[in-house]
Amino acid sequence: MSKIASLTIRLDPQLKSETERVLKDLGLTPSQAVTLLYRQIALRRALPFEVSLPNAETREAIEDIVNRRDLKTFDSADEALKSLGV
Repeated sequence: MSKIASLTIRLDPQLKSETERVLKDLGLTPSQAVTLLYRQIALRRALPFEVSLPNAETREAIEDIVNRRDLKTFDSADEALKSLGV
């Protein structure tokens, strides 16, 4: 199959750089990764991973974090784990 179609996208430069480092470690070029994604979408007739909107509880938790409400802080990871009963 000849490759004559092109795709132009805009990405956050940091995201692009981080992703390309991972792809390099995997032995893939960005073009190969996009081709894999497109092939999976075509095969599944859907995205190859779950995409969903957060439920009401999660949205409220996100709003609390963004607005710095009801935050718990800890002096160490051990202290945080202890508060979770771990």
